[in-house]
Parts: sequence; structure tokens; C-alpha cells
Amino acid sequence: MSSSELAQKKILLVEDEPGLVLTLEDRLGREGYVVSSATDGASGLERALREPFDLILLDVMLPRHSGLDVLRDLRQQGVETPVIMLTARGQVFDKVVGLKLGADDYLTKPFEMMELLARIEARLRRAQAATPPVAEADAYRFGPVVVDFRRAEVMKDGEAIALSAREYQLLRYLIEHRGATLSRDELLNQVWGYNAMPNTRTVDVHVAWLRQKIEPNPRHPQFILTAHGLGYKFVG
Repeated sequence: MSSSELAQKKILLVEDEPGLVLTLEDRLGREGYVVSSATDGASGLERALREPFDLILLDVMLPRHSGLDVLRDLRQQGVETPVIMLTARGQVFDKVVGLKLGADDYLTKPFEMMELLARIEARLRRAQAATPPVAEADAYRFGPVVVDFRRAEVMKDGEAIALSAREYQLLRYLIEHRGATLSRDELLNQVWGYNAMPNTRTVDVHVAWLRQKIEPNPRHPQFILTAHGLGYKFVG
């Protein structure tokens, strides 16, 4: 994974110390990460269950559910997002419990920013390496939609969806690069080809057509999201 790919990753910071939140939001943002934050365990859990993140920084001592409670609930509900626990206590007991509940790493406050950045990068690279490319699978499911790569067929709620060849190629490329923000120029080059002559409006039109066919509510898409000023992102 390149540095640019790492920089596109979304991080959820669940931390109740205002000063640390500001510091981490600023530094991680300057590194290119997209950072969202929650200041208590309940809201952090809600966001982690509702939105896709590439990594979670989770404080242990939080109001309205401790970090360990949040971690336990996430893992019980099938959320496998890498989690780095942050704690000021540093007790062996906490570390053991956290790791048993499914934490991927632990960092004790106060910590050096460079160490945190290195651990974040290591966890993101490890998660990427552990995820097989979508193209290696025979099919991919998101929401009520199933894409059969062998047959180049798309089903929604058990019914076949008629996609043009270009719509199918666009959907497949989005799925293969899920979680990444893809520019219109990249989509034009990769889906339409370097020698094609369409413009970026062509991408917008095809995305709109895809949304009409696969999204439960095309006006409020769940899977093909617009990254304003940047392009599109598939989060199914």
C-alpha cells in the first residue's frame, strides 16, 4: 500500500480529552487521514457501527461506556475494523483484557506522535494485506446486491439487474477499490481507457445510472458515495 493510499484512510478517534482530540485531529489530518471523532463511548460505538472506518483509536477510560465495553460490543456485532487502544493506566490487566476482547494494538499515554503514526501505518498495511482482492472471489455481496464476477451478473433482492457493459465495469472497479476515494480522471482512465474521449461528466452520469439500479434510495446513496471535490468512494 502506497503512502497516498494510506492517506485516504478513514480513522475514528474515540477520546474525551479535548486537548488530545485537537492534537490528533490536526496531526492525522496533516498526514492525509480523514479523521472523525467522538468524545464518549456510546457515540463512538454508534458511529463505528453506522459508518465504515479503516481504523479506530479507542481510549480505555471514556464516559458512557468504557473503551473495553465499546470494543467488546463491536466485536460481538461483527465489526473487524483494526482497533488501537489508548490508555493512561498501562496496567498489564487492561492490556490482557483488551487483547482478549479483540484489540489489535495498545499504546500508553503519554506517547510519541511518531510512534502512534508508525503503529497506525503498520495496522493499516496489515489489514490491507489480510484482505484478498475482490477479483479473486467469485462474487461480492453488499446490502441486497450480489455481483457474480464469473458470470458478470448483478442481482438485487434475488432479481437480475440489467447493467450495460460500462456500468458493470464501473461497478466492479468501485468494488475492487472499496474504501478508496477515486477521482473522476482515474475512473475515466481505468474504466473507459486512456484512448477514450469522454469527459468527467460521463463518470457522473454513469454513477447516477448505477445508483438508480443498485441503491435503496438513489437520492441518499449508501454504497456509492460522493467525495465532494474529489470523486467517488464505494463503501459497501
